Amino acid sequence: MADNILTLFTSIGLSEQKAKETLKNEVLSGALKEAVIQAQRVNGPSGVDKAMGTLLYSMVCRLKDSKRLAFLSDCIAQKKICTELQLAAALDFVKGHPEDPISQKEFDEACGVGVVITPEQIEDAVESVIKKHKEQLLEERYRFNMGLLMGEARSALKWADGKVIKNEVDVQVLHLLGPKTEADLEKKPKQLRGEALKFHKPGENYKTEGYVVTPKTMELLKKHMEFTGGQIRTRFPPEPNGILHIGHAKAINFNFGYAKANNGICFLRYDDTNPEKEEEKYFTAIKDMVEWLGYTPYDVTHASDNFQKLYDLAVDLIRRGHAYVCHQKGEELKGHNVPPSPWRDRPVEESLVLFERMKKGMFAEGDATLRMKMVMEDGKMDPVAYRIKYTPHHRTGDQWCIYPTYDYTHCLCDSIENITHSLCTKEFQARRSSYYWLCNALDLYCPVQWEYGRLNLTYTVVSKRKIIKLVETGVVRDWDDPRLFTLTALRRRGFPPEAINNFCARVGVTVSQTTTEPHLLESCVRDVLNDTAPRAMAVLEPLKVTITNLPKGTKMDVRVPNFPANEAKGSHTVPFTHTIFIEQSDFREGMEKGYKRLTPEQPVGLRHAGYVISVQKVVKDSQGKVVELEVTCCSSETAEKPKAFIHWVSQPLVCEVRLYERLFLHKHPEDPSVVPNGFLSDINPNSLQVISNALVDTSVKGAKVLDKFQFERVGYFSLDPDSTTNKLVFNRTVTFKEDPGKI
Repeated sequence: MADNILTLFTSIGLSEQKAKETLKNEVLSGALKEAVIQAQRVNGPSGVDKAMGTLLYSMVCRLKDSKRLAFLSDCIAQKKICTELQLAAALDFVKGHPEDPISQKEFDEACGVGVVITPEQIEDAVESVIKKHKEQLLEERYRFNMGLLMGEARSALKWADGKVIKNEVDVQVLHLLGPKTEADLEKKPKQLRGEALKFHKPGENYKTEGYVVTPKTMELLKKHMEFTGGQIRTRFPPEPNGILHIGHAKAINFNFGYAKANNGICFLRYDDTNPEKEEEKYFTAIKDMVEWLGYTPYDVTHASDNFQKLYDLAVDLIRRGHAYVCHQKGEELKGHNVPPSPWRDRPVEESLVLFERMKKGMFAEGDATLRMKMVMEDGKMDPVAYRIKYTPHHRTGDQWCIYPTYDYTHCLCDSIENITHSLCTKEFQARRSSYYWLCNALDLYCPVQWEYGRLNLTYTVVSKRKIIKLVETGVVRDWDDPRLFTLTALRRRGFPPEAINNFCARVGVTVSQTTTEPHLLESCVRDVLNDTAPRAMAVLEPLKVTITNLPKGTKMDVRVPNFPANEAKGSHTVPFTHTIFIEQSDFREGMEKGYKRLTPEQPVGLRHAGYVISVQKVVKDSQGKVVELEVTCCSSETAEKPKAFIHWVSQPLVCEVRLYERLFLHKHPEDPSVVPNGFLSDINPNSLQVISNALVDTSVKGAKVLDKFQFERVGYFSLDPDSTTNKLVFNRTVTFKEDPGKI
């Protein structure tokens, strides 16, 4: 039964490996089977080609309402839906029209059914767009953002094939500008983009919209400029209570990158004001990750460095009549409709005495807090500045039993360190008014707070609480499990730091929140690894091949370039003997349309070896499974050119390979409308596949942990810390980009 479905799936153009992976997911394979059978009812058993099969597969993966499966399968089979663009529109339409019947006319209009875009229309649209931007194109040449041309041409011709538009843009740009010169190929220095373009110059804080100017502002700015010399100063201020994730990478890049681009400095400041949650491993891991991404802090500081100064400032704040000791309980202070404190107007001297008693440990936890007399932008009244915690601090031990809050500490530490640009994510916008209020209430230098949109990725969770839950329930091994998007996990998986930085640069900095799919990050990873990961050959599902016309003792060294596109970057040798191993999927017993690799009737080339092999005998076990091929080989110089060349290994090392897929089934596993039973119910059961006895060529024998390789025709891999001298363990970093024409 499973073999029949496997054959059905490969008949529509899925690779054997993809078909096998699909079979592991019962819901997906059942839906795909139903869709293919529906399409075959329309077009006949052989009427579903690869293009149609790709659309059917894409449709069942993304369709939320299974009752629309037959309708959409019919539309694809009847070639009403012919492109990914139309499919996306169709899925949006059925999602927005859950009730029957669907209006065919409205559907056709929404999905561009029957719309034909001619090559002449595409040519005219591109010509019009290029004419519009001609002056800037001639000035900037190939540094011009070609995506702008693509976007405008596609806007004019919504249903045109994107590839055809891109080809036309390339042709017309080449005609206008001519081939790229050496000047065009030079790397452009990084420019500030997005929100950074609006930033104030040091000392001109008062020019920023919303900045509060007091009678002391100009005098304080003058002292600040005398101290800094007009230098830009930023900081990255993580809480040391968890491991950094991909969102932090954006913050690191923005804070350190903005300072670096302007010859400024950036501090790494630990916001260590909550002793209950801080651990040494987090302090170490945060610094490691900042340095791994390529940044060196000007100085490593701690909020706790300033505990005495912060306390003294709190006393001053009380004396000025801007703070008071309150006895409302924590539960009473939650939410936005908090009743006013009955202690708000207590005498200053009384609050000073009570605050001193708080410091001396004369109140129980929760019995007293110090609150600031101000209303925040979100309407929250009198935020807490100090609370009591009888927990020893990681750095100061039992010296303190009162600890400052973020709302109190953050702006004051920025002021103490003479920060010029306090960069933080959008959710802190509601605290901007309290930031300015507190600095001004104490007559201190006030930096400018700038907010930007945080970076989110689909198919993952990044909150500390939820990652801890994943670890505790055994879904993942630890914070560095390669299926997570913590920075330690990405490093272990083999993501190069340059790729993460490039991803952050590509996403850019905007005010709006950014939600991105993992494939954009993976694309940046491929770009880096393609240039930096040397090639090797590995076979994940080995099939033994005996070359009968080579003597048993034959052993030759085959030279394999580390980087085939640039052989000057070196090479390595691998043995070639009487026995080799190939991928099981590179052989099929029966000849199938479009299959280009090894069959009993069809020879195949061996990469780098200079040989073509032809099957002489297929050896099977008692269950009828193919366990060995007996072949003959001949020189590729004398043989007719084969349709394909495959990779192989000989006298290989046995290794473990871990293949990773998305950890969650849905884009937004935390969304209760999509995953009503919570994120733990959305785990992808196939997110990890362990292959215990894969084979890899001997060139990787001396590899160090985290060394990266491109296994030819398989993907990019990195050596895992679990490796031993007896057995190497490789993590698949990313697959190759899907090539729809490759079978």
